[in-house]
Amino acid sequence: MAITLVNPSGLPEIGAYRQVSIATGSKLVFIAGQVAWDANGVTVGEGDLTAQVEQCYLNVGTALAEVGASFDDVAKLTVYVAGWTPDKLPLFMEGVARAAAKLDVTPVPPATLLGVAALHVPEHLVEVEATAIID
Repeated sequence: MAITLVNPSGLPEIGAYRQVSIATGSKLVFIAGQVAWDANGVTVGEGDLTAQVEQCYLNVGTALAEVGASFDDVAKLTVYVAGWTPDKLPLFMEGVARAAAKLDVTPVPPATLLGVAALHVPEHLVEVEATAIID
């Protein structure tokens, strides 16, 4: 595995992710922002943040698998949520948990969640991009 995840002493431990990833692999993999589209380009879970988060993470998992990688190889996630407010965190985390259960992973690389006004398709509530390192 090319990624080691660390919570340095002196920084808070956040259950949903680790503060630092150390990459030792030789190939960088950049996954474009994944939205809640199924394989046919149909939006999954219109108006349902949890369902859309789940689909985004599943799509990242599909993209990773295509190049022989998994969430264990992810060095960094960036998540964009349209109209983000802190009270949406439980819905967001439920979507992550559902995807993690389906993928049989614990996606805890360093992550940044950004609230944005809107995404490129009005019914999309979430977009997730990933950077992975593989040997």
